[in-house]
Amino acid sequence: MSHTRRDFLQFALNASVALGAAGYAASPLRALAQQKLTQEDLLRFDAKGQVTLLHFTDVHAQLLPVYFRPPDTNIGVGAFAGIPPHLVGEAFLKEFGIERGSAYAYAHTFLDYVDLARSYGRLGGLDRTATLVKAIRADRGDDKVLFLDGGDTWQGSYTSLKTAGQDMVDCMALLKPDAMTGHWEFTFGEDRFTEIVESQAYPFLASNIFDAEWDEPVFEHTKMFEKGGVQVAVIGQAMPYTPIANPRWMFPQWSFGIRPDVLQANVDAARAAGAEVVVLISHNGFDVDRKLATVVSGIDVILTGHTHDAVPEAVRVRETLILSSGSHGKYLGRVDLEVANGKVTGSSSNLIPVFSDVIASDPEMAAKIAEVRAPYEAETAEVLGRTESLLYRRGNFNGTWDDLICQGIIEERDTQIALSPGFRWGTTLLPGQDITRDDLYTETSMSYPAVYRNEMTGQQLKEVLEDVCDNLFNPDPFLQQGGDMVRVGGMTYTCAVNGTIGNRISDMQLTATGEPIDPGKTYVVGGWASVNEGVEGPAIYDLMEGFIRRKGTVTVPDERTVRIVL
Repeated sequence: MSHTRRDFLQFALNASVALGAAGYAASPLRALAQQKLTQEDLLRFDAKGQVTLLHFTDVHAQLLPVYFRPPDTNIGVGAFAGIPPHLVGEAFLKEFGIERGSAYAYAHTFLDYVDLARSYGRLGGLDRTATLVKAIRADRGDDKVLFLDGGDTWQGSYTSLKTAGQDMVDCMALLKPDAMTGHWEFTFGEDRFTEIVESQAYPFLASNIFDAEWDEPVFEHTKMFEKGGVQVAVIGQAMPYTPIANPRWMFPQWSFGIRPDVLQANVDAARAAGAEVVVLISHNGFDVDRKLATVVSGIDVILTGHTHDAVPEAVRVRETLILSSGSHGKYLGRVDLEVANGKVTGSSSNLIPVFSDVIASDPEMAAKIAEVRAPYEAETAEVLGRTESLLYRRGNFNGTWDDLICQGIIEERDTQIALSPGFRWGTTLLPGQDITRDDLYTETSMSYPAVYRNEMTGQQLKEVLEDVCDNLFNPDPFLQQGGDMVRVGGMTYTCAVNGTIGNRISDMQLTATGEPIDPGKTYVVGGWASVNEGVEGPAIYDLMEGFIRRKGTVTVPDERTVRIVL
């Protein structure tokens, strides 16, 4: 860790040493926190060399500041068990030398989350990110800074759904990214995706997307920049399993994949063209990129996304630095590079937590956000109900938002069992908060929202769970597809994480009766976000709006329906 960040962590600790204790009054501590934290402290950094990389990823269309509770379960398997990013809570704090109760502990862990959230407030907001980006550009000089967007930018809110991503496109244009890659952007469909890419002033880079018929690259894969007198090649890598994780019928002409041989060829070509630094903006996910750094040579920095992991500083794998910059606008990642004789000779890195109560709002971006949201303000602000529980999504196996969604599906669609996909996007509500339409759509906003109602045998249910589990816990990262485990309602099961496919799921039971789920028996199952074409059923956001209105106030106990065996 850099000396300056240690200073910040101690600084944050001084602001919040009492926060670990229960039963405190939130307001005085919040005032103390805001007195201690300043924008200048958040920007303080051990600047180095000629090149500054700024990384922003997985914002999922969140224009405004948010609460986002980090996961309490993030399991790594095989060679990746027990190392970043697969550390949570106390283990995370110990690994990175962070004091419990500090601002950084709040930003990075679930510990004392509600108390700390009420003290430190929300994080993110594109207007706050704009302030940081402009300040760093002014300090370092535009000629030294590359701002790179890791994707999952256009999708994930009410206004992004209603405008087909145009709200985010318009606001991101003010940040002036130098390049981007992506994933959920493709779920607006091939035509809309292409329309936006062609309208942007900066390239969409994807080394790994080919025309399915002609096997030729679809998009530009590399862009050369001169920064600080250094030739920097930026290569893009879109989410390789997009046609499996999302509906292939939305972009049938394109073939994806990791394609390490293609990437190696593009890295070699960039070096041959004079690149002194090679940067990969990737939507592979952290573990995939950790392995990629061992099989593809010549990449100096991987700015990774997709798995929403946040690590306080870049991790070195052989000669490659890997930085994962979180999600939902909570952070701005920064890597400074010192280059001599065509090689990186020094570096410094960190994540800047975007504390919205501390960082000034950029007037230009704030005005644009207000403009794009204005036509929908009354709709987004409408209160649907209230929560007495902490509603969150992230975690390998469960989240209370999805528990609520499963409850809604069971009651509204009259099913025995409900399934909710393990999406990592979706913000958090604190106990006592209203649930607005905006809040609901941060969990459900998507272009294939139908809630199906089908019959499935117990054996089919097991096969679904086994397949998704292998996507998450296969010991070979190149066979993982990201996301978290499908959530279940109306049933429980045991998961042997380190087992083999077909042998991880056992002890499946109906929660209503405790009856074992019979492989040969048929059950009524509801779910949403099926990748199949032509699925019929109400949209998940409409179903849940009616459910929450009917309930008025919701209470969702944080019950664990999965027994985990490591």
